Amino acid sequence: MAYPLLEAIDLPADLRKLSRESLDALAQELRAFLIESVSKTGGHLSSNLGTVELTIALHYVFQTPDDRLVWDVGHQTYAHKVLTGRRAGMTRLRMKDGIGGFPRRSESVYDTFGVGHSSTSISAALGMAVAARNKNEDRRVVAIIGDGAMSAGQAFEALNNAGVADANLLVILNDNDMSISPPVGALNKYLARLLSGRTFNAARRAGEKVLSVSPSLLELAKRAEEHFKGMFVPGTLFEEFGFNYIGPIDGHDLEALIPTLENLRQLKGPQFLHVITRKGQGYKLAETDPVLYHGVSKFDTANGIESGKSGKLTYTQIFGDWLCDMARADDRLVGITPAMREGSGLVRFAEEFPTRYHDVGIAEQHALTFAAGLACEGMKPVVAIYSTFLQRAYDQLVHDIALQNLPVMLAIDRGGLVGADGATHQGAFDLAYLTCIPNMVVMAPADEDECRRMLTTAFRIDGPTAVRYPRGNGPGVPPSLTLDSLPVGRGELRRQGSRVAILAFGTLLAAALEAAETLDATVANMRFIKPLDHALVKQLADSHDWLVSLEENAIIGGAGAEIARSLANQNCNNRLLRLGLPDHFIEHGEQGQMLAELGLDAAGIIRQVKTFIS
Repeated sequence: MAYPLLEAIDLPADLRKLSRESLDALAQELRAFLIESVSKTGGHLSSNLGTVELTIALHYVFQTPDDRLVWDVGHQTYAHKVLTGRRAGMTRLRMKDGIGGFPRRSESVYDTFGVGHSSTSISAALGMAVAARNKNEDRRVVAIIGDGAMSAGQAFEALNNAGVADANLLVILNDNDMSISPPVGALNKYLARLLSGRTFNAARRAGEKVLSVSPSLLELAKRAEEHFKGMFVPGTLFEEFGFNYIGPIDGHDLEALIPTLENLRQLKGPQFLHVITRKGQGYKLAETDPVLYHGVSKFDTANGIESGKSGKLTYTQIFGDWLCDMARADDRLVGITPAMREGSGLVRFAEEFPTRYHDVGIAEQHALTFAAGLACEGMKPVVAIYSTFLQRAYDQLVHDIALQNLPVMLAIDRGGLVGADGATHQGAFDLAYLTCIPNMVVMAPADEDECRRMLTTAFRIDGPTAVRYPRGNGPGVPPSLTLDSLPVGRGELRRQGSRVAILAFGTLLAAALEAAETLDATVANMRFIKPLDHALVKQLADSHDWLVSLEENAIIGGAGAEIARSLANQNCNNRLLRLGLPDHFIEHGEQGQMLAELGLDAAGIIRQVKTFIS
């Protein structure tokens, strides 16, 4: 397709040369370009389609990169990338050595803050605004945050601080959970222009000065103004935080957005703009099912995403099926997710057990302490959470759950490398940060059947537990339909060899078994990281010259470190090769390719073991 307006824009300075009348046509081109690009590469679609006009308006009004735009999460920044010199790079979006799916400071000066996790934008933007004030720099700072991200505590902590920080900060709430009917949209467009205009704000400041001689009159005037605005806009909460609330306005109407942003750019102090957008805007299939089109693989734009399932079950599906089966067997079970119902496999559970299902929003800290409270009253909470997002609730895991030895079960999805989402989403550290916590039981399944059995094992333990499994499909071992447990802290031998023993944790067992054929190595499926099977470690140490630990986790502090500690405590002097993720953040790419480059496929294991024993 041809994109004459878009192809003339290499940087936002080119955008600002366009007439305002041509911006609607540019938005149409940009939206069509995003649909075409993402259909070829995969990525986040519906959220990006919803912010096309907002992105154009921001770069049109603000003098980026001198003015700072701070995006929250980053699911909505493809239009931003296209307008800031990375249009050609969209052909390798989220691929190795290509541009990332989220803003990254190392990628562009227009990416002012690296994101990927939710609810950080207001905090970061406030820091930038305070820095500009302290350095006497005349720049504007804008935080763009979604209604989902606004549900997290950090966003409100930042709002609370920003309201008294005396800095020039604009927070834009991108609300895509409601629609605007035409009459309301027209009225709010008018009100937004009025309330953000210099005349209104100058009059308000003058009135405050006149009325300051009488505190009672000033308070009366403020209440009257809030009452007037409250009749039309839901801004009371944000006004109480100290912000000047504007909106809501139609986030797809450039004739509303641009003059409102131009007015807001001139105002001092904390400002809050509420815009209403629609996920999937302009692509009917994504508008109809924005959840399905949130994160997509390659698809045909005319026919959309094919709904057919692959032959193998994913680990997420195995967890979802197990959760429903266990809920029928034990009415104490409660399922909890921090805003990841689809991603964590809780859709069916939510439908079948609505009173026992809790989506707490993007609030991982609350999710864990909420689970702790349930456990105190005899319930058996299961928290379904991604490895990378569990990091956000570490204190709650330590202080509220483990310290009290409460039976809260963590079903940790996306353990290990996740691929295209890159460094912000890799589950690289959970084995390290879990095993050091007292009272924790930590396990990692090697296949689908073992995953189901470990979930049952974890649920039946009277204390904090974690089952950590990867993204995607397993090797194809059909899970049992029963609810069988495993002996806690016991591994198993999968292959008997000589001289070299590979102690594998989790799904890298398949690569270990393949490598063992060439190496004539013994292979142990260790299953439990904590409690570790010390007897099996000792048995292998006594009968082999070299030991190799294998894990899809950071080497520092991970399962290999537990093997080394076990060997030292048992006075075993065997040489140990620890294989796992290196001490650096791993960028985006295809999962299999990444494992091969890190030497964690069969060929890499063979190569490293041969070098080690030579």
